[in-house]
Amino acid sequence: MKPSSASVPNILLVDDCKDGLLVRKALLEEMGCCVQIASNGEEGLKLFETGSYDVVVTDYRMPRMNGVELIQQIRKINPRARIILLSKMVEPLALTEKNTGADAVIAKSSSEPAHLQRWVKRLCQRAPQRKPPASQKKPPTVTARAGTS
Repeated sequence: MKPSSASVPNILLVDDCKDGLLVRKALLEEMGCCVQIASNGEEGLKLFETGSYDVVVTDYRMPRMNGVELIQQIRKINPRARIILLSKMVEPLALTEKNTGADAVIAKSSSEPAHLQRWVKRLCQRAPQRKPPASQKKPPTVTARAGTS
């Protein structure tokens, strides 16, 4: 994944919550980003394999392939990919950059939009760094009701 040739950052946004996708897509587009969306990890991985993205933003809890599993697959393809992980469960699951493989982990909260904007800008400006896949030790899983993440 190399930065887009234009000055417009290309963002891949992955979330199984349609409302979350639309709100974050609008927020990132207001920043001047070009945003592709995927409604699950498999779709996100296919888009990543065929596209060029400056930053990937993924939800943690999704069916079939969670955000950490998606990050592991992306890191196998491109260890230098810039990735942000979002979750409501950051503290309860002790999600960190180290145990998820993400460049940034952001809690879904009222301050999420500001953190997301800041991290997208920061990662788009930073030179890509090789980051190893997250350790095989997975963060604990918590069963969730449909539509929560």
